Amino acid sequence: MPAGRSDDVVFREVQQFRQVWLWAMVLAWPGSMTAVFGYVLFRRLLSGFPADGSAAWSTKALIAGFAVPLLVNLVLAWLLYAIELITEVRADGLHVRFWPLPWRHIRFDEITECWPRTYRPIREYCGWGIRLGPGGKAYNVSGDQGVQLVLARGQRLLIGSRRAEELAAAIGNSRGPGAGRKPD
Repeated sequence: MPAGRSDDVVFREVQQFRQVWLWAMVLAWPGSMTAVFGYVLFRRLLSGFPADGSAAWSTKALIAGFAVPLLVNLVLAWLLYAIELITEVRADGLHVRFWPLPWRHIRFDEITECWPRTYRPIREYCGWGIRLGPGGKAYNVSGDQGVQLVLARGQRLLIGSRRAEELAAAIGNSRGPGAGRKPD
């Protein structure tokens, strides 16, 4: 948690990658390789091929071919499960963390504009995660809703949120009256 007391959190949202299609896509290659090498290794052990390496594929190579994709599969599954986008509006500013990376703190006086909006993750930012697109930087995990920020230095930052209206209101209320709306 960023520095400060935990009781000064005005808004908190934790999002994770839980899309089935993403899990299938990321785990397809290591999963299929584990299955293929596991099947061949199983057949080799059942048929009694010699373990001295005289066969075309040695048993050691098959074990390595099974273990490496299995290990990659387990690491990817753990990482995909553990990654979180944590967004907090606190008394001292907006805090965003894409775990396992460190917190990013944006003071309220750095935010010049803030409004909730619908965006196109693929077209505008080439997907989800920490992204850089023509419209600026984005922190997003899923969906197409977020809060658009314009910072004092002219940088644009989009924070993806399933509760975009609430997040924009929390930022606006913390910044001061009338500060959380899209400029006219």
